[in-house]
Amino acid sequence: MTDILVDSFGRQITYLRLAVTDRCNLRCTYCMPAEGAAIVERKELLTFKEMYRITRVLSELGINKVRLTGGEPFVRKNFIDFIKMLSFNELLHEINITTNGVLIIEYIEVLEQLKVKTINLSIDSLDASNFAEITRRDVFDKVWDTYEKLKNSSLRLKLNIVVQSGVNTSEINDFVALTERENIEIRFIEEMPFNGVGKRITAEVWDFNKILHEIKSTYSNVEKLPIAKSSTSHMFQVKGYKGVFGIIPAYTRTICHDCNRLRITSTGLLKNCLFDEGVFNIRDYIRDGVSDAELKQLFIDLVAKKPKNGFVAESNRLKINQVSESMSSIGG
Repeated sequence: MTDILVDSFGRQITYLRLAVTDRCNLRCTYCMPAEGAAIVERKELLTFKEMYRITRVLSELGINKVRLTGGEPFVRKNFIDFIKMLSFNELLHEINITTNGVLIIEYIEVLEQLKVKTINLSIDSLDASNFAEITRRDVFDKVWDTYEKLKNSSLRLKLNIVVQSGVNTSEINDFVALTERENIEIRFIEEMPFNGVGKRITAEVWDFNKILHEIKSTYSNVEKLPIAKSSTSHMFQVKGYKGVFGIIPAYTRTICHDCNRLRITSTGLLKNCLFDEGVFNIRDYIRDGVSDAELKQLFIDLVAKKPKNGFVAESNRLKINQVSESMSSIGG
């Protein structure tokens, strides 16, 4: 392979985050308004055939890891068949999925037989009533059943917790406690403005440092772990515990320097960065009848313009200070 995806800062792009739908069966407060985000017409979504082609072309340019997201990916009909299709791509080393856990449970055994390696399960509270407040749905028991089944599967399990000031910060150390006996990874994520409205005004800002301080106030024997190249998380472990925990500085953006990621939304909008407005609509380009060679060159040219970091991407937006899209429409 002679062509690879490299930006102007010398970062090779090897990881695709692909949203398969903008629809979701929950209404999480940090993701969208109570009435939900405006969803697009079905014809505007990439078809699975188009997604497969995009992924195949990108894998020939060095993309070897794909994360499938939504909305909630399992609300899209025949999603499991698409995962089976992707698993035949020998250039992909792993397929990972981010899910809210409501619908995945019946597919876990099938996923274990495919190229799926890791499931990121979003669960922002361990208290059923607080969970219902956050998600605006009473489905905690279903999600917890999914957690138990994933925990006992061959799939690697990560729990995603969006840390929300005044909402679930009192539970941070309850999540850390889960790592004592379970070989799981807890991931605390800074709250971002992608909720369909804009960044919340809060009395306290729960950023990376405050989250870590909260954990260390209870656990004095926290060890920092080596950080993998292009990781989104700073990793830690309570000494002697089986599992680990990480903190993702998604909003303070101290992880951009070796970013290897590319995003494509469910409507085919390519995003070089979570904080940009989208740089090109791949769907329309494909439907105009372009060749694979032309598609490859387009990806090479677009990635070359990837911004240095999320702050630069945000400052380049046409509507400055209007970062307020729903994460469901971007791809979680």
